[in-house]
Amino acid sequence: MTSEPALGLVLDCHDPEALAPFWAAALGYVDVGSVENYVLLLPDGRPGPKLLLQRVPEGKVGKNRMHLDIEVPDIDALAIRLERLGAQRLRPDAFAEHGSRWILMADPEGNEFCICNGGQSGG
Repeated sequence: MTSEPALGLVLDCHDPEALAPFWAAALGYVDVGSVENYVLLLPDGRPGPKLLLQRVPEGKVGKNRMHLDIEVPDIDALAIRLERLGAQRLRPDAFAEHGSRWILMADPEGNEFCICNGGQSGG
């Protein structure tokens, strides 16, 4: 009997304990604990991939080859909330293409992510 694969995401970072509150708030996840070089975040009572924050010695260099998209109807409101938590906009204006809008952001350690409306109406 085989089971279906599950998706887990791993984010390399300098300080997983310091970064965990940001990503928990950004995604609506809960911090379920840490051990050695890792902090595990899980969705709060709903399906979704786990996010493992992994301490690595090297700093971020260059553009991420893969990034997270956080999809919400009001991208501007979420961008403002995440900026208050330490994120920064990497470009002042939102992108727009194929009926979608998104804002390019970086977490407190510089890892890129986007806040996208996924074609939904809103901000």
